[in-house]
Amino acid sequence: MFKSCWCLCPSAGLSAAKLLKASGLDPVVLEARDRVGGRTFTVQNKEAKWVDLGGAYIGPTQNRILRLAKEYGIKTYKVNEQENLVHYVNIPRDAPWRAPHAEEWDKMTMQELFEKLCWTRTARRFATLFVNLIVTAEPHEVSALWLLWYVKQCGGIMRICSTTNGGQERKFVGGSNQVSQCMARELGDRVKLQSPVYRIDQTGDMVVVETVDKQTYKAKYVIVATPPALNLKMHFNPELPPLRNQLINRVPMGSVIKCMVYYRENFWRKKGYCGSMVIEEEGAPIGFTLDDTKPDGTVPCIMGLVQSFKQFSVIVYILLRRICEIYSKVLGTDEALHPVHYEEKNWCEEEYSGGCYTAYFPPGILTQFGRVLREPVGKLYFAGTETATEWSGYMEGAVQAGERAAREVMCAMGKLQPNQIWQPEPENDEIRALPFVTTFWERNLPSVDGFLKFLGVSTFLSAAAAAGLVAYKKGIIPRS
Repeated sequence: MFKSCWCLCPSAGLSAAKLLKASGLDPVVLEARDRVGGRTFTVQNKEAKWVDLGGAYIGPTQNRILRLAKEYGIKTYKVNEQENLVHYVNIPRDAPWRAPHAEEWDKMTMQELFEKLCWTRTARRFATLFVNLIVTAEPHEVSALWLLWYVKQCGGIMRICSTTNGGQERKFVGGSNQVSQCMARELGDRVKLQSPVYRIDQTGDMVVVETVDKQTYKAKYVIVATPPALNLKMHFNPELPPLRNQLINRVPMGSVIKCMVYYRENFWRKKGYCGSMVIEEEGAPIGFTLDDTKPDGTVPCIMGLVQSFKQFSVIVYILLRRICEIYSKVLGTDEALHPVHYEEKNWCEEEYSGGCYTAYFPPGILTQFGRVLREPVGKLYFAGTETATEWSGYMEGAVQAGERAAREVMCAMGKLQPNQIWQPEPENDEIRALPFVTTFWERNLPSVDGFLKFLGVSTFLSAAAAAGLVAYKKGIIPRS
């Protein structure tokens, strides 16, 4: 079968195909799973109504995914929490390897950075939890340069961490998977489910794509929209260039289980809690939670994230019991011990994701191989949320990456100019980003590190000192 372009796999592939179709081309999407959506996954049942077991949260500045939702008439609602924080990191979003001190920071793990900067065990523990939460990896696994870039391209610490005015402000009524399902319906029979790609051959005039079930397709161009590591499941002829081949062998996926515990009533709100919890206790299965009650107040639920390998082999009912026990301890009530329903999704066992939320860069990899992340190989173009320059790792990043790759193909076909590949997205007119309010002293006082240098003190104190301010401004109620 001949087509102008084949898009391989999840949401970024659907976004690319949608744009290509709208531009008069004839794309087809090869999806390995028996469903669309990739790392978004909405389950419907009588107990939960609907529940997002994968990517779920959106917020201001995520204008591409909001544009798609508006086009398809998908409504959003606010998560039950408020917070107000600010931070800035000066790293180039499109090329972090060109940042000042890039090689120094890239060779350093976040663990080493914390040991260098953090004075107290409390600060190190809080900083570790921060890394666990935003990239589902441990501080010793990730490059300091990459993590600083990751925070930067999401708009800073306050934007990435905040609920209100941040990345977790909203969810989609009915579930996030609707966006992919709507795109798939629009594309019709161009979407081929249960079609994992086995082989890509571009030695001839056309690119030949072969699936595991021995179906063969031909196209002028191919967009590969999988996480980088999943390229290892495919056979390429000719072989991938050395830098690309090394890259895909060196960027693992994060590790997380998403756990949804349902209760008969919303007892935490009655006790004055919003449902957001930051849990710092040795051996606790959950480190972070959000209220996942439906927008009309029905189906009370707490969403929690398990991010420790120690918990991944625990039997489901034992894990649920341990989760309920820690919720009971933190919230100070036995009501947390009596759930009425439970849903979980272990993303580490997903063959065609390999983990969640996103791929992360270990030390030394970003400066050596990062520049080939989006670099085409012959007639192959690369999408996937990992290749985004805004909200990489999120649904927004998947849409940006897919549309960028589609424009690259159109540019190769002579339908666009190179300066049209990267296009800014207008701000959503209903969900606008607000500035984070800071005091005069927060804006003008030097950092703790700068203040100590001013005093002639050589000791460092980390941004985890700012974590105290973060916790204070969030209104977190300490419990012990």
